[in-house]
Amino acid sequence: MSQAAPDRTAAAGRLASAIDRLAAGIARHWLAIFNVIVALFVGLPFLAPVLKEAGATGPANLIYGVYALTCHQLPERSFFLFGRDLTYDVPELEALGAFPPGSNIIQHQLLRWQGSAEAGFKVALCQRDVAIYTSMLVGGLLFAALRGRLKRRNGKLPKLPLWLYGVLLLPMLLDGVSQLIGLRESDWPLRLLTGAIFGLATIGLAYPYVEEAMADIIRPANAPPQTGQNPPSAV
Repeated sequence: MSQAAPDRTAAAGRLASAIDRLAAGIARHWLAIFNVIVALFVGLPFLAPVLKEAGATGPANLIYGVYALTCHQLPERSFFLFGRDLTYDVPELEALGAFPPGSNIIQHQLLRWQGSAEAGFKVALCQRDVAIYTSMLVGGLLFAALRGRLKRRNGKLPKLPLWLYGVLLLPMLLDGVSQLIGLRESDWPLRLLTGAIFGLATIGLAYPYVEEAMADIIRPANAPPQTGQNPPSAV
């Protein structure tokens, strides 16, 4: 009798068991994984100007290019390192040669100006995005430190109500839309504040649900194996 079928069944069982263990491991350490990912995501944009200053143009351009997919990277809304100032407004950037006088915001974005020896080199995320992801990292670290205390008697974490999340989103929407349509120009402290509020609110809304979902994955893995007598085989 061929052993192929039992061998395939045993191999499939081992694969399924390995996948279950991997899923349970990720579920147990999801928060640390998320925090590391967010830390890398917000840290790499600051590496870009460091590399640019050091003359490593290729790796710096790679970082700028990747983050251009997620952010407008407008120089007038970005931080600069190794230059005269931390931020520059449009007239200052025109004087520095970042873009021609009188050019519009679309031209500013298309030019992808990274900086200069005089101005320094820009961080690869805009000011608001820096605030959003940094506050998400801070929120994730606070969640890790406090989630045990925040759990109620039934083991559930308190969740940010959806209506309150909408209220906390409004400052960023109002600030961003008003400058987008030309009513006003925001400044970097307001961008940081509104971005940080949004980032923290997002953690407060999402992470309790993620914690519950991961607990549902861990619970079967921690359950003791079922015991019982097998029915006698037929003769």
